[in-house]
Amino acid sequence: MQHDFDRLIPRHETNAVAVEGYEGYLFGADSASLTLDRPREDIINMWVADMQFAAPPAALDAMADRLKHSIFGYTMNFDDQLYDVFSRWCDRRYGWIFPREQMVLSLGVIPALFGLVGYVCGPDDKVLTLSPSYGYFKHATTKSGRTFVTSPLINDNGRYEVNFADFEVKASDPAVKVFFLCHPHNPTGRLWSEVELRRMGEICFAHGVKIVSDEIHCDLLRTGLNHTPLAKLFPDSRDIITCMAVSKTFNLAGMMIATIIIPDPDLRAVWKDLHSPLVNPISLAAAIGSYRGGERWLEDLRVYLDGNFALATNFVRQYLPKARLDVPEATYLAWMNVGAYLPEPMNLTRFFLERAGVILEGGEMFVDNGEGHVRLNLACPRAVLQEALERMRSAILATG
Repeated sequence: MQHDFDRLIPRHETNAVAVEGYEGYLFGADSASLTLDRPREDIINMWVADMQFAAPPAALDAMADRLKHSIFGYTMNFDDQLYDVFSRWCDRRYGWIFPREQMVLSLGVIPALFGLVGYVCGPDDKVLTLSPSYGYFKHATTKSGRTFVTSPLINDNGRYEVNFADFEVKASDPAVKVFFLCHPHNPTGRLWSEVELRRMGEICFAHGVKIVSDEIHCDLLRTGLNHTPLAKLFPDSRDIITCMAVSKTFNLAGMMIATIIIPDPDLRAVWKDLHSPLVNPISLAAAIGSYRGGERWLEDLRVYLDGNFALATNFVRQYLPKARLDVPEATYLAWMNVGAYLPEPMNLTRFFLERAGVILEGGEMFVDNGEGHVRLNLACPRAVLQEALERMRSAILATG
């Protein structure tokens, strides 16, 4: 392995939300009542979905080269550099291509979600998703004044499946105009099969529902697995908006740049009219550099993450046998069932912060259908993961 993922990189005093300012996001007004049993610098971050690894040299070198030009004015994606490297990436890794005119940029997938709700849905319309759900699917909907609807996944002995009967009932509501698909799924780590993807797509299109496919975790699969973009299965559809980004793949979340593929020319025109076209010039350079030269780093990362998941699952099996942690097909996020030890009702986020000094997200953070679960970010040095698991075990067993 060419890259050092065991390196410990302190993040305090960098304004990183992972280690500073997390209280308000996770606990809101209740943050004032938190009781920590250790210094803040001793708390382990395992929550927000960015990594504790250095970004790939290809990204850092591209940013350094751009910094040599001493003007950083308003920047737009006028040339074809990003399209050329990103489209080759998609063709090589997914066997999927799209025309240049369909690609637009956004300051991240979350701003794209907020924008698309407003561009597609009227004030009385609804947005559908599967649950447990990424929290910003709900925020993008409800903060835009629309109604959020969920179709709960079926937990089949630790493997999550779509309840297609319920999904079709929800999608058939004339008020539902958008389906937020998380592919691969956050927080469960499911990599949806082509059969599942086709069925979800066919149900949505039969009822006039557009699909916003959030594929931000598409490169973070277990070794040997491959991603299939939803749009690849429906090449003639104008009703799929695909969201991808370097943020998860190359740990560049703070660069705030995402690629959004919009086949529908009318919706694309609305986007261009209402969505800001400006990007950070350093972010643009980082994205181009990553897609051009970051693949070897990504493959090393995937092997390292596989090792972290093996460590975590073996630890849980040995020391917390009543808990359940299965290796997910995708993401660097572990979805762990601790309900046998810590029955509801309990704010698991608060429990593990106060009792173990580990910041994670309990199932209560994922809209619904997450009872008894916690989401752990395993994109960290192995020594950090080992310490976090041992702290969690001690906290759980201390409850009696």
